Amino acid sequence: MHFEASQKLSQFLVMTFVHKGFDEVRRLGLRNETEQMVRLVSPIDETGMLVVDSVVPGGPAHKHLEPGDVLVCLNGEVVTQFLKLETRLDDTVDGELDLLIERGGVPLTVKLKVQDLHSITPNYFLEVSGAIIHSLSYQQARNFRFKCGLVYVAETGYMLSRASVPRHAIIKKFAGEEISKLDDLISVLAKLSKGARVPLEYVSYTDRHRNKSVLVTIDRHEWYASPQLYTRNDSTGLWTARPAIPSDSPLLASTIHVGPTDPNSTQVYPMAETVLLENKRQHGDANSADGCSRMQTDDESFVEGSHPGEDPVVEKKRQRIDEDSTVEESIFSNRDFINSKEQTFENRASAENTDLSHDQGTPLSNASMAEQVIEPSLVMFEVHVPSSCMLDGVHSQHFFGTGVIVFHSETMGLAAVDRNTVAVSVSDVMLSFAAYPIEIPGEVVFLHPVHNYALVAYDPSALGAGASIVRAAKLLPEPALRRGDSVYLVGLSRSLQATSRKSIVTNPCAAVNIGSADCPRYRAINMEVVELDTDFGSTFSGVLTDDHGRVQALWASFSTQKKCRRRKRAVSSVTGSEDFALLKARKEIIQVVREKRKQLKYGSSSSEDHQFVRGIPIYAVSQVLEKIIVGASGPVLLINGIERPMPLVRILEVELYPTLLSKARSFGLCDDWVQALAKRDPIRRQVLRVKGCLAGSKAEGLLEQGDMILAINKEPITCFHDIENACQELDISEGNDDGLQMTIFRQGKEIDLAVETDIRDGMGTTRMVNWCGSVIQDPHPAVRALGFLPEEGHGVYVARWCHGSPVHRYGLYALQWIVEVNGKLTPDLETFIQVVTGLEHGEFVRVRTVSLNGKPRVLTLKQDLHYWPTWELRFEPESAVWRRRTIKEIDPSV
Repeated sequence: MHFEASQKLSQFLVMTFVHKGFDEVRRLGLRNETEQMVRLVSPIDETGMLVVDSVVPGGPAHKHLEPGDVLVCLNGEVVTQFLKLETRLDDTVDGELDLLIERGGVPLTVKLKVQDLHSITPNYFLEVSGAIIHSLSYQQARNFRFKCGLVYVAETGYMLSRASVPRHAIIKKFAGEEISKLDDLISVLAKLSKGARVPLEYVSYTDRHRNKSVLVTIDRHEWYASPQLYTRNDSTGLWTARPAIPSDSPLLASTIHVGPTDPNSTQVYPMAETVLLENKRQHGDANSADGCSRMQTDDESFVEGSHPGEDPVVEKKRQRIDEDSTVEESIFSNRDFINSKEQTFENRASAENTDLSHDQGTPLSNASMAEQVIEPSLVMFEVHVPSSCMLDGVHSQHFFGTGVIVFHSETMGLAAVDRNTVAVSVSDVMLSFAAYPIEIPGEVVFLHPVHNYALVAYDPSALGAGASIVRAAKLLPEPALRRGDSVYLVGLSRSLQATSRKSIVTNPCAAVNIGSADCPRYRAINMEVVELDTDFGSTFSGVLTDDHGRVQALWASFSTQKKCRRRKRAVSSVTGSEDFALLKARKEIIQVVREKRKQLKYGSSSSEDHQFVRGIPIYAVSQVLEKIIVGASGPVLLINGIERPMPLVRILEVELYPTLLSKARSFGLCDDWVQALAKRDPIRRQVLRVKGCLAGSKAEGLLEQGDMILAINKEPITCFHDIENACQELDISEGNDDGLQMTIFRQGKEIDLAVETDIRDGMGTTRMVNWCGSVIQDPHPAVRALGFLPEEGHGVYVARWCHGSPVHRYGLYALQWIVEVNGKLTPDLETFIQVVTGLEHGEFVRVRTVSLNGKPRVLTLKQDLHYWPTWELRFEPESAVWRRRTIKEIDPSV
């Protein structure tokens, strides 16, 4: 049996001994006379000697001792036990020892200096953008065989994870400067500005012989606190924080740098980050989430079975991917299926002999006219969501997808993309253009509250020479697509090559029906989408164009969830295999019980995230785009240094679903209305029914579940677009505050009533509060769509929680409202902040919560302002920057 030296030593030779028996040390070359001498002076029960197991590079024993050396004497005294070795080392602080060893039977005398273990154990670390960086300790230096004191990445956080820097990496260079100790890194960091992109060179212990280089983007927004230096205070047992960089550093300035900081950054490596995307790993939110993060897999549809025209080979491939990902229980986003998606394209091309795209060796003339026209307008989105502020139930930290430029001028560019790519405004967006090889940042300016698309602004001046090459697509909102129309599906591959095919519209008005996720997040409702006979699979997004390249629809990605289907294993009737089958069944039952316990604790579920793609008619984008260009009457937003009024959207906050007129007749709808609705829309032949009203909406209490909406202002209503047009007419007609004059059918009766509409902006959630490790926000629409808000107050909704925080320790998890703190009502965020500001460090707090199903609960937790201060993050429209403000923290000097 081998015993390693104790790591409790305060002094050390920066090496490791193991105890081996006399038989083994004899095989290592120990001479007989040496063994007899050791046995003579050692206790009678001695069984072996100390042997060098490993030597840390750069330590006192480096190049003096080697693995396999047998320790005979220490300062002339025979040492065979760890206790005596520790005693001699403790007595020789910063002194020297004479070691007599035998190496392959040859006696050697070595003089070594005893190094203080505390001198190679870090007592301070740097926290920047959620990353933990410190000097490499002896323990990790021994594990990885690196020199002590190197700059070591213990946790990657957000900024480094975006650049694919792995955990346990050793930073060698940063922004072109050599990094040998932590102070060097801090010095370089203090010279950088927000938004700068600089190269970082690192080495990993798994590939120690090759340095790797990546581009690191300094946070443009204040997702995290400014860099802090934590120092261990041995008298108090706490780690005390202080600013790591001076207050006059460019990193702490309010301005944002959008260009390269030096010639070695973006200008020299314009495609470096694109190449690295292929090997970049997914960083989930395991360190900060509440278990609501799920798997972003690659196959989903709102119809049963496979998509029309699906290749059997592709379908089997997708099933295999889903099974593998389920077994591994990993957290994925769209990127994790890049390789499978590209292989899917190749399989489909070989199976169907379809010309997908013009590859590098293929002439451009082989592409269709539609592809050639639309390609300069296509853009690839890469979106990262900081783990510290994953709001609105967003289920992953990394997304990618293809969008289209819908507006391009000298002062502003706008690109449209689906909300499964740009899910929330709290995100960093990078745009890569198909027409010009450059990657620039973008800012989310509009998230449509109903339709599944977002608008992202970029600065055309950042394109340089590409500003004249990139152009906006021509939109064709009318005429609407019809069944049998021929369209071109065009998008981008991961190599930014245009990919296209000709398809036929099979259904231009399919109603989206997506159920609520276990952790409520945005889902498309009240939408009609376009279905095609053939496409490129469920991970491919882009646009639908006519023969001349005019955009008729976005080919968008939709997010949904599926329940995990467990395979039932039949117990074999054969006697020999019966015990094995029962054992397997028992293990599965145990696993199910463990998962159920985990669900109760962390709020997770057995559902899996999936996605599917459908077409969104372009009229939904063109209506909002026109208001932005012309000038709307909504809130002002700073875009590229120019204040622009953003549009407000008037909507009926009611979830609807279509019912065939034949079914409606069975519910008692009279023949007159059936004929009137069929005459109005002979294609759909449907009526809209109420599935539920959003809690807190103006329609709540007026419309009930199951109501059939027959007409608005005496005009028959048959589709979602009719209701949208009626809402827009209210905006046009000034002074009309009576709402929509509806005729509904409820329980056999026709009822006329006025239903007011709601006005929403396109910014989404713009404020959050972090208290004791819980991420708190106003309830977003997906939560209100569940139809319930607590009567005591509903403005303090716990969206997520952080691991290791007080709320984690005491069980205040996500998906519930905080309605009382120490007996004081907290109906909104302002009141909540006022209440918790009066709480002191270490104080026990009584919290009353209400869950999504209305169940009340009371618990207590201990506030920790030292490590978990109270802070808020708020979006400032006048500067277009997310600002972080500390509400209450403990004074480090106390």
